[in-house]
Amino acid sequence: MSLIKETKSVRAVMIIEVIGKPPEHLTETLENIAKQIGEEKGVSLKEKKINEPKSMEDNEEFYTSFAEIEVEVDEMLYLVMLMFKYMPAHIEVISPETINLSNHDWGDVLNETTRRLHGYDEIARVVQVEKEILEKKLREALKKTEQ
Repeated sequence: MSLIKETKSVRAVMIIEVIGKPPEHLTETLENIAKQIGEEKGVSLKEKKINEPKSMEDNEEFYTSFAEIEVEVDEMLYLVMLMFKYMPAHIEVISPETINLSNHDWGDVLNETTRRLHGYDEIARVVQVEKEILEKKLREALKKTEQ
């Protein structure tokens, strides 16, 4: 019987992207996001690099920027929670090379993922119903103006 030590601490880099204007607002927003990430339970902010905003090629009125944020989390669940809360464009696990999780910890990760997905699904359903109601009201209003 082999005893495999369960992985707790995980180090990762997340890429957070933002779009908007003015360009200084993007830098400020990324600074605030990095600060919030560092204040999350079970998360330690190790390093951050905020890139200069650049105008978008297809719409020069708007700017884009991104931050490379390196974190260390106490356990894998916290990395999953960061993923859903901050929606990074990319996540790279730096260490450890191999991650060992107990079935209990896998259950926590999967349950948190499922809980978040159900929340998003509920929002999507509400928005769909509201869209249908608005479309119906718009059609009715258009009929009245045509008469």
